[in-house]
Amino acid sequence: MQANEQIAGRSSGSVVDIPRKKVPKTKRNVALVAAGVLVIGGITFGLSRLKAAAPTVDRSSVWTDTVKRGSMLRQVKGPGNLVPEQIRWITADTAGRIERLPLRPGARIEAGTTLMELSNPDVMLQALDAERQLAQARADLINLRNTLKTQELAQQSTIATLHTDEADAKRKADAFKNLKGVLSDVELNQQIDKAQELQKRMQIEAQRLDVMNGSLRDQVRAQEAQIERLKAVVSFRQKQVDSMKVKSPDDGVLSELPLELGQWVTPGALLAKVVKPERLKAELRIPETQAKDVALGQKAEIDTRNGIVPGKVSRIAPSASQGSVLVEVQFGGAELPKGARPDLTVEGTVELEKLNDVLYVGRPAGAQPDSTVELFKLVKDSDIALRSKVKLGRSSVSTIEVKEGLQEGDAVVLSDMTAWDTADRVRLR
Repeated sequence: MQANEQIAGRSSGSVVDIPRKKVPKTKRNVALVAAGVLVIGGITFGLSRLKAAAPTVDRSSVWTDTVKRGSMLRQVKGPGNLVPEQIRWITADTAGRIERLPLRPGARIEAGTTLMELSNPDVMLQALDAERQLAQARADLINLRNTLKTQELAQQSTIATLHTDEADAKRKADAFKNLKGVLSDVELNQQIDKAQELQKRMQIEAQRLDVMNGSLRDQVRAQEAQIERLKAVVSFRQKQVDSMKVKSPDDGVLSELPLELGQWVTPGALLAKVVKPERLKAELRIPETQAKDVALGQKAEIDTRNGIVPGKVSRIAPSASQGSVLVEVQFGGAELPKGARPDLTVEGTVELEKLNDVLYVGRPAGAQPDSTVELFKLVKDSDIALRSKVKLGRSSVSTIEVKEGLQEGDAVVLSDMTAWDTADRVRLR
C-alpha cells in the first residue's frame, strides 16, 4: 500500500526533470570554428565572383569620335618658316674698320646702293705700291727698247762696214788678177783671202743681228708680260680699295646688317644679307616618321596665320635632322597674303593621297600607323566603355585607317587613357 501510494503521489505531484548528458566543451568550440570558416569561405567566394566597380571618367575631359566609312584624305603637317627663294650674302673682300652705315635692315635698296664704308690704310698703301711698280715696269720697257734698238743699229752699222770692206777687197782682188804679171802670186792670194774673210765676217755679223733681233723680241715680250701681271695686281688692289665701299649687287631688301660702327671685319666676314621679299618659299619640318610618303610635286597648303596659300613640294632634304625632314614648298606665282615676310612662322600641310571606301576614325593620342592599340569602345545606349584591341593602318594628320577591331558607327575614346591602364572598362559620367 505504501508503495502504491508513493507511486500515485509521484504521478499526481510536480514533474521531475530527467538530467541530460553534458556535451564536452572542446567539441562545441570546434563546431563553432568550422561553421565560421564555412561562412567566411562562402562570403569570399561570392565576393570573388563580383566584378570590380568601373572607374568613373568625366565625359567632358575626354575626346570621343565615331568610326566612319568613306574617303579619307591622307595628310602630314609640320611647322616651318617663309624664306626667300633668292638670298644674296655679301662678305668682306678685305679687312677693314666700319666707318659709315648709311642704311639699316628693312630698307629697300637697288643694285649699286652703298651699304657701308670701310677703311684700311694698308690696303691703300698696297694699291699705291702696285701702281708704282707698274709705272716702273713701263719705264723699264721703254729703256729696254731703246737699249736694244741702239744695239741693233750698232750691229747693222758693223755689218754695213764689213759689207763695204768686203766689196773693196773683192775689187782689189779682181784688180790684182789683171796685174798678175806685175804682182806676185802671194799678194794676189792675200787679197783674195782677205775678201773671203770679210765675206765670212759679214755673214757671222748678220747671224748675230738675227740673234739680237730675236733676243730683243723675247726681252720685250717678257717685259710686256710683267707689265700685264702688274696691271692685274693693280686691278686687284683697286678692287680691294673699291670694295671698302660695300655695295649691293642686286635689287631687294636689306635683311640683315649684323655690324656696328667702329667694328673691325676680316676677309670673308658676313657684312649684309639682301633678299627679294616678293619671292618667298616655305621650309617645313615634317616629322621623320611621317615624311616617308612625301614626294616631289605633291600639293601643299601653307597657313601664314593671315591666310592659306597653295603650293607644291619642290625639294626634300636627303637626310633627317633632329627628328624631322626639311621639305620646301614653292607657291608657283600664288599671291601671298599681306604681312608675309622672310622668317615668318607658318604651318604647312602636305596632301599625300586620297583613300576611297575605308574605315577611319579620329587619330587617337600617341597612335602610330600600322600598329595595334587598345581603345575604350562605348557600349551602345550606355555610359560604359570597354577596352578593345584595334588594328590601325595608314594615318593622316587627324584621322587614321581602321583595319580590325571596330565597325562603322562604333564610338571610341581617343584621349590618352594611360591613367586607367589597369581597368578593362570605364564609366563616362
